[in-house]
Amino acid sequence: MKLDRILPFAKKLLENAVTSRDVVVDATVGNGHDTLFLANLVGENGKVYGFDVQEDAIRTSRERLTQHGIADRVTIFHAGHELLSNLIPVEQHGKISAAIFNLGYLPGSDKSIVTKPKTTISAIEQLLEIMTPEGVIILVIYHGHDEGALERDALLSYCQEIDQKKAHVLQYRFMNQQNNPPFIVAIEKR
Repeated sequence: MKLDRILPFAKKLLENAVTSRDVVVDATVGNGHDTLFLANLVGENGKVYGFDVQEDAIRTSRERLTQHGIADRVTIFHAGHELLSNLIPVEQHGKISAAIFNLGYLPGSDKSIVTKPKTTISAIEQLLEIMTPEGVIILVIYHGHDEGALERDALLSYCQEIDQKKAHVLQYRFMNQQNNPPFIVAIEKR
């Protein structure tokens, strides 16, 4: 297949947006795969800020980062991403080049703990205020469950209304696949 699948495409977008020494956000740390990827992109002089509401996700992510010897590049908050502008130090505001969200629930955990449209939209709005121009927000939307479908609809509605003078918004999805595969919405701040 010559078309990029969803997660490789998300990584390409991040690779295009992030350079060594950048400041980035993993808004839904989960099992730490994106956190690790981002920590490698920013290098030893960059910084990753991660957010998750589940202690298991934080523990797993910290272990993954420690195994790779790069835990010092990452600060993980046991908090929802809607608190990011309060928790990321003010001196980092205006320096954030990228953020990624994997929306839905943590695979292999309690499926009743899910991301919510209100908090996700709040986090997007905050990021658009504190990111650098041309900063990129990647939303990986998993919508194969009831809560995910509600969040999908709210996010698509919200993103379609973002003023094009404020940001460019892209949707990347496979339209003819079964079982509600995830898709991406990418927002680039102008």
